[in-house]
Amino acid sequence: MRPLLFLDVDGPLLPFGGPGPYPAYAPEPPADAHPLLHRVDPAHGRRLTALGCEPVWATTWTDQANDVLAPRLGLAPLPVVHWPEEDEHEDDGPDGGPAAPAGLHWKTRPLAAWAAGRPYVWLDDEITGADRVWVAARHPAPALLLRVDPRTGLTEADYAEVAAWVDEYGARRR
Repeated sequence: MRPLLFLDVDGPLLPFGGPGPYPAYAPEPPADAHPLLHRVDPAHGRRLTALGCEPVWATTWTDQANDVLAPRLGLAPLPVVHWPEEDEHEDDGPDGGPAAPAGLHWKTRPLAAWAAGRPYVWLDDEITGADRVWVAARHPAPALLLRVDPRTGLTEADYAEVAAWVDEYGARRR
């Protein structure tokens, strides 16, 4: 079974907050579109697919990621994580356990639940040590939680780290 690849958009695919200027891969978008869309590097689609994982949108863009970003990246529509309402992820966990510990990202528990015991990679710009500790203690399969610098977006080093993890995961399965 291939690992899941949970993809956040803002930060990993749409860099922001750096000193700039950022590369532009398309003309500036129309006024009614996301103002950073021209920063999406279309090569990310091919590179993400080459990792050997099953990509899944894990972003607040939800279905819009398929409508707006997948075509720019040359990707077929991907599965989308639909987030629980705020009061659902702030309360007890799905196993009836205590509320999320301080510092845990609001996506952490829903992504682990969505993975349902499968191995996964999560690319996001807001991952912290608290998320890694929580997943290591509660998720039964291997997981790589990789914080992507939002100022640069996905880099060669990020791809190399994911590829090495996927290779190691594959070696453990043999």
